[in-house]
This record gives sequence, C-alpha cells and structure tokens, in this order.
Amino acid sequence: MKFDLKITDPKSKARAGEITTDHGTIETPIFMPVGTVGTVKGVHQTELKDQINPDIILANTYHLFLRPGMDILEKAGGIHKFMNWDRNILTDSGGYQVYSLSGRRKINEEGVKFKSHIDGSTHFFTPENVMETQRTIGADIIMAFDECTPYPCDYNYAKRSMHMTHRWLDRCMNHLEKLPFKYGFEQTFFPIVQGSTYKDLRKQSAEYIANAGAQGNAIGGLSVGEPAEELYGMTEIVCEILPEDKPRYLMGVGTPINILENIALGVDMFDCVMPTRNARNGMLFTAHGSINIKNKKWEDDFSPIDDMGITWVDTMYSKAYLRHLFAAKEMLGKQIASIHNLGFYVWLTREARKHIIAGDFREWKDKMVKQMDKRL
Repeated sequence: MKFDLKITDPKSKARAGEITTDHGTIETPIFMPVGTVGTVKGVHQTELKDQINPDIILANTYHLFLRPGMDILEKAGGIHKFMNWDRNILTDSGGYQVYSLSGRRKINEEGVKFKSHIDGSTHFFTPENVMETQRTIGADIIMAFDECTPYPCDYNYAKRSMHMTHRWLDRCMNHLEKLPFKYGFEQTFFPIVQGSTYKDLRKQSAEYIANAGAQGNAIGGLSVGEPAEELYGMTEIVCEILPEDKPRYLMGVGTPINILENIALGVDMFDCVMPTRNARNGMLFTAHGSINIKNKKWEDDFSPIDDMGITWVDTMYSKAYLRHLFAAKEMLGKQIASIHNLGFYVWLTREARKHIIAGDFREWKDKMVKQMDKRL
C-alpha cells in the first residue's frame, strides 16, 4: 500500500490524500459502506458500484468466520471473488463484535472465548488466529485484534485493556510475518489506538501505535455512547501523535456532522452502519437536514426525495412514494432509502475533499454542519 498526502487545509487539519493498493486508488477522506457479511445490506453490487461508487467497502471478520466460514471463502478465492467486488475491501478484526457480545464472551490474556449469536456454538479468537482468518478472507486492509472498552469505563479497566491491546498488537504483527499472502495481492495491516476517554491513556496508546511502524493506523473505542465533545477531544489528541504520512481511520463514526468535524481534525477514513440502519427505519440524511420519511407531512409531497440528485433514486422517486412504500412495508422502500443515504455519505466525503483542495474547507464545513443539524 502507498499513501500520498496531497494537501492539508490551511485553516484546519483536514487532509486530502490517495491510498493505492492492488485493487485500486482510494481518494481520502473517504466513507466506507459497511458490508458486514459480504454484502451492503439492501444494496446489490451493481447499484453499489454505479450509483454509490465507493472506492472501498468494509466487511467483518467475526461474521464471515461464522458464516459462510473460512473453507467456503478459501474455495471461492477470497472475499473479492466470493461477492464479485473488484475494488478495495477492509476487514474489521472482530474486536468490536466481541465488545458487543458482553453477555456471551470471556476475555483473558490469550484471547476471547465467545458463543456464536447464530447457533450458540463456542469459539476462541486469539491475535494469531484472527490474523490467519483475515489472510483467508483476503481483504486489502486488515485490522489488529483489540479490545473495545465500553463507555463509561473505569480508568483502571481501560488502562489494563489498553496494555493488553498493545500486547495483542505485538502478537498480531509477529504472526503476520509468518503468513504468506493467499490470493496474489498484498494486504496492509492497521493497528488500533484504544484508551477509552482518558487523555493520558489515549496519548500512551497513540504513541505505542505510532511506534509500531504500520502502513496505516486506526482509532477505536469511540462512538460507543460518549458525548460528541469527548469523541472530538480524543480524536484530536490521537491525530496530533499519529504520523502525518500514514492514513488515519476512525472506526465506527458516525453521523454526517461527526464525519465532517473529524475530517477537520485530520481523519482520513470512516465507516458506520448508520446510513443503512437509519434508512431501514425511514430516516434520510440530506445536505439540508434529516427527514423522517414516515411522517404524515410527506404523504402528498411529490417533490424528489433529494433535489441534489446524488443517486438515481433521488430524482426518480418522490417523498410521497417513498413514504407510501414504508407505510405498505415494501422492501423497495428500505432499498431506496439505503441507496440514498449511502450515496449521500460518499458524496459528503468527496465534497469535503474538493473543498480541502480548493482551500475553503473550513467555511464549507461550518455551513454544512448548520444545515445538516436541522430536522425537515
């Protein structure tokens, strides 16, 4: 992988760059649609490529490990061939899923024992076998195995967890050196900064991760319930320490406003289930504010879903028609809303990039944040 930092905004820390892998170029800042089990929920690959048009999507190690399993993925020739996606893919190591299974797992120094949410079967993840699993899945960017702490979190627990995550990182990197690439292309490894919402821990962790010398770095353990001010504060501390010449990935964040504010702090990569999850509940994001399409006020509104026309669904269908689909519980409603929201998220990061390059990102960001904070 190669990262080329093109420009930094003079009035903020926003950056425009390019990540190049064997599956193509990723222009940053970038939003990565979440394709947890090898599919972006409700969107088939032709729409994903032709309408939403992301340079990279995300899949999840925990879910793919359980289903379809590593035998199937290896026989298929890796995740790209299995899901017919010829662009970049990043895999989350499963650390967040382990965090979310708080009642179904036990963590110790060796790794995590957990029960499948599918059939209750017992499995054990270690830093070593998670690296092997990600080699078999075959994503372009793979993540270190870490523990994501909850919010709020006791200081001593956060400190112990952070140091264990660092020890797990060393084990991940040592084991990766022994594992050859499987499918004829290289994989890039990102370690993950932890430390909950404690400034001193975040500084320690960022320094440890920076010293690991990986090709890119991630910030984890945020967007787990903490106030936005804590999210921004921790991100700012970490971005001051992580190397400028490597991409920074803020995991699981967030709202469109969160994304713009964190771009201003120096983050390059984002993912979040919010655009598709909210879409399935009738919540649409636009540049002018959010829309609950289920509200009666849209019942006879025959204007386009979004007059910006970012994707074909925005001008093809009216708000009244989309509301009708939700009222009738038609699957098409959730699909249309998902395409719109994902298209908007990808558009937003691409617009941010344009304004970083043009030198007026700060002014544009401030205007967009005010607009998007409205309920229409």
